[in-house]
Amino acid sequence: MTTTEAADGTTASAAPSTTDQDPAVYGYHARKNEHLKRLRRIEGQIRGLQRLVDEDVYCVDILTQVSASTKALQSFALQLLEEHLRHCVADAAVKGGEEIDEKVAEATKAIARLLRT
Repeated sequence: MTTTEAADGTTASAAPSTTDQDPAVYGYHARKNEHLKRLRRIEGQIRGLQRLVDEDVYCVDILTQVSASTKALQSFALQLLEEHLRHCVADAAVKGGEEIDEKVAEATKAIARLLRT
C-alpha cells in the first residue's frame, strides 16, 4: 500500500494494488460513469472560477461560485462515502474478523477528514 502526503502534513493511503486473479471492485463501480460525469461538471466549475479571476470579476461573485463548487464536491464525497459503507464496509462485516475493524476505522477517518473541510 502506498501513501501520499497532503498539504497539511497528513498521509493518505492509496488503494492497494490488485492482482489479475483478484480485481478490486469498489462500491462506486456500478455508478462510475455517472460519477465521472459529475466530476467533469465540477471541473468545469473550477475552470469557471479561474476565468472569473482572470477577468477580474467582483470578489463576492467569485466567492458565490466557490461556495457552489465546494457544495458540489461535498455532495460527491457523501455519495462516495455512502457507497463505501454499503459495499466495502458491508462486505467486510460479512467476512468478519479484523477486516471489519479495519474498514470501520478507515471509514471513521474518512468521515473525520470530511468534517474538517
